[in-house]
Amino acid sequence: MNYLLVGLGNIGPAYELTRHNIGFLTLDRLADQQGILWKSERLAFKTEFKHKGRSIHLIKPTTFMNLSGKAVNYWMQALRIPKENVLVIVDDVALPFEKLRMRPKGSSAGHNGLKNIEELCGGQDYPRLRMGIGDHYPKGGQVNYVLGKFTPEEFEALPQVMDKAIDMTLAFCTQGIAPTMTQYND
Repeated sequence: MNYLLVGLGNIGPAYELTRHNIGFLTLDRLADQQGILWKSERLAFKTEFKHKGRSIHLIKPTTFMNLSGKAVNYWMQALRIPKENVLVIVDDVALPFEKLRMRPKGSSAGHNGLKNIEELCGGQDYPRLRMGIGDHYPKGGQVNYVLGKFTPEEFEALPQVMDKAIDMTLAFCTQGIAPTMTQYND
């Protein structure tokens, strides 16, 4: 069985360690743990590995956040992976930092990367793992906040948060979304 894990983020050193790139960072950590390397392929950096008899494909779209749907749609089609086997890992300002929430479907909640995926992949019915980044920004400062670097305290806690997200993604691939949500969602 094939799965596609999609980490959302923006390419380039200016965005590398920003809150908006937590999806990229999480997949980078998973790739490091698996000892696999990224390759620049069509519309994304891509890699893959086997886990408990499943083929798990990872992509980090190179289309920038707001055009992520282009890469997701291409790789879903190229790998023949149904939407229910796609997991999008994304930052969420509505959740406190360190909070993780997996859902089988849902709205974009104003997230432009998710909006683009909805538009190009046919709706909101695809699994997503929302990673909380908090909302500690002044009125009108959301863009600077999400594109800003983690605080030293957040950066110190980030490996544990990403490890829990990785555990959730692997559970999603091996046991399905409902048992994973029951096990991990608060």
